[in-house]
Amino acid sequence: MADYARVPTAATLSIRPFKAYISDEKLEEFKKLLELSPIGPAVYENTSVGRTYGITRDWLVHAKDVWLNDFDWRKHEDRINSYPNFKAEVKDSQGNTIDVQFLALFSERADAVPLAFFHGWPSSICEFMDILDLLKQRYSPAELPYHVIVPSLPGYAYSSGLPLDKDYGIDVAASAMHSLMMGLGFGSGYLVQGGDLGSFISRILVMTHDECKGMHLNTMVPPSPDDLEGHSTDKQEERALQKANEFTDTSFGFFLEQGTRPSTLGLVLSSSPLALLSWVGEKKLEWTDEDPPLEKILEGVTLYYLTDTISRSFYHNRALGGRATDDPRIARLSVITGFQPMKLPFIEKPCGYSLFLNEIVPGPKSWAMKICNLISFNQHDGGGHFAPPADGKAKGTA
Repeated sequence: MADYARVPTAATLSIRPFKAYISDEKLEEFKKLLELSPIGPAVYENTSVGRTYGITRDWLVHAKDVWLNDFDWRKHEDRINSYPNFKAEVKDSQGNTIDVQFLALFSERADAVPLAFFHGWPSSICEFMDILDLLKQRYSPAELPYHVIVPSLPGYAYSSGLPLDKDYGIDVAASAMHSLMMGLGFGSGYLVQGGDLGSFISRILVMTHDECKGMHLNTMVPPSPDDLEGHSTDKQEERALQKANEFTDTSFGFFLEQGTRPSTLGLVLSSSPLALLSWVGEKKLEWTDEDPPLEKILEGVTLYYLTDTISRSFYHNRALGGRATDDPRIARLSVITGFQPMKLPFIEKPCGYSLFLNEIVPGPKSWAMKICNLISFNQHDGGGHFAPPADGKAKGTA
């Protein structure tokens, strides 16, 4: 691992090695809270209709038992620490100092391309560890064609919390990520990849900084109403609109709650690991084409709980949201994606897009081409919203 940890000589930041560690006392408190947390009574909604109204009681009973008796956080902590792991203080556009934690695989090649992976919500750096393993298996430090940077976004996990005396937004978080890439010595250019929240971070960077040379996304916002005016929809576009309708009709309540009452929700979810598992686990199960391994769900929820992340992660929900429009289809899409249906600049820089079949709103290639200079496209016949960990085996066609 040591060779992958060799920081580029052009770096200007004071970069410190970091080791993930939760104290024994906090782990014991977590276990005790989990043990004492009651599971609500059996009712029609959680027993007789599958997941129509959310997770089932049986699933939660089983998950609690596994979490309490079989799950070993230290094993997951060790895996996080198996990669080169760092912290660095950066300045964002508000002048705040953010202590950013990040995993990295640094290359020894002089022509290595800097590439940042940005996670979404409710995700974390853990969802890129399989990708890091694949790169380590395929390339030695001398052969690796990329410098791979996987940061915890501001407010998430091991990165520092956000200021208490001012609001925070996605654009400010993106500026912190740009400061990180510049401070690592990548002023000649870098690429970005993201899904969910990470896709918005990526889009902001590619639009606002010359040094960000291109992006790859696995979540695509819809075009503006002007772009779709008089546009006849094909089967893929009709499917995307149908999926958007289904999602807003049955599953969108979480977004409104997180965007309008984040204080209350954050305090509730931070008080009980079982409550947090119910809230996050529902999304992990619903937004995929097949259930992820329970161990993987518990890994992510445990990281959120032990690092007090959930309350700090709602700032993007306040920032996103659709404006009124006469087209109900666009209104629905603007709400689900958080994209405000206005004319945004076309992205001239090279862009790639991977479309997974069961994405929440599976935006088709035709939409992506109206938004950006699409030079790479892959359409997969499987997978869902959480592409990095769960959908890597999905087959695709260029």
